[in-house]
Amino acid sequence: MTSAPLAGRLTRVAGPLFFPVTAYGPDGGPDPAVYREHVRRGVEAGAAAVFACCGTGEFHALNPAEFRDCVAAAVEETAGRIPVVAGAGYGTALAVQYARAAEEAGADGLLAMPPYLVTADQRGLLRHYTELAAATSLETVVYQRDNAVLTPRTVVALAGVEGVAGLKDGHGDLELTQRIVSAVRTERPDRDFLFFNGLPTAELTALAYRGLGITLYSSAVFCFVPEIALAFHRALTTGDDTTVNRLLDGFYRPLVELRSKGKGYAVSLVKAGVRLGGLDVGGVRPPLSEPDPAHIEELAGIVERGRALLARLSAGDGRDPADEPRVPADDKESGA
Repeated sequence: MTSAPLAGRLTRVAGPLFFPVTAYGPDGGPDPAVYREHVRRGVEAGAAAVFACCGTGEFHALNPAEFRDCVAAAVEETAGRIPVVAGAGYGTALAVQYARAAEEAGADGLLAMPPYLVTADQRGLLRHYTELAAATSLETVVYQRDNAVLTPRTVVALAGVEGVAGLKDGHGDLELTQRIVSAVRTERPDRDFLFFNGLPTAELTALAYRGLGITLYSSAVFCFVPEIALAFHRALTTGDDTTVNRLLDGFYRPLVELRSKGKGYAVSLVKAGVRLGGLDVGGVRPPLSEPDPAHIEELAGIVERGRALLARLSAGDGRDPADEPRVPADDKESGA
């Protein structure tokens, strides 16, 4: 853990935000060695930060001891090179316990997951996140999604809370997000407040969020095809929208369409992708279940085509052979 402001550390390295999966062994328990290898590969590939034990990392399925051990392993593997942000969630009392465990494990910050089950009003959400931020010395990013959707007024209030560093939007209402960004910019100009695109497969909406001034995003794809995630991130940040759109059309859209075929695929399909890459991170814990075998085969094909597309883009040819016009047989024989 470092005392440097989280906002500066998260924006210092030009790379995707890495949300590693949690590796499980044959006995169903966490596999520390494989998890460390997964984290190490992500750091070496160029991640800007490691978000340990968050949504993709099955925060919901980890007991407190497992959570602390995984966060500590991520901290040790990053060795201070990039920040480690850990998930914290459930009701306020439990969220505080997880936050303190993350601090003890050496994390640099917290991602505050939505409260468990209940639907709270804005006053209750503000109190929840304020108490969580006050429980440790760690800076906290609030994750907006599901039952934790905030108004601009509430986010402005959170921006004035010591220890709250930003908002990750997993709700996807662009009008609301624009009003939130505008309100914080207008009413809290003194704050270097972070905004993140936190939708599943965030690359698909990255152009829209970039239009709102939000360039930080979580990349599940980085877990299993980091070269594609890095190429997309580089193209997005340099304004190479031709490459961005080729990758969206040829890889990300098919991936999202596959992800939409099963419940929990935002996690289980990512773990399947990591396994396809040769690292056995195990399956998912209940209540999630494994993807249909046919869908894993489809994922392998999408990855293969994505890598082929990336190779063509690197060679200066972004065309997809499937898009090439078909020449009638007679014309081929005549050399037309």
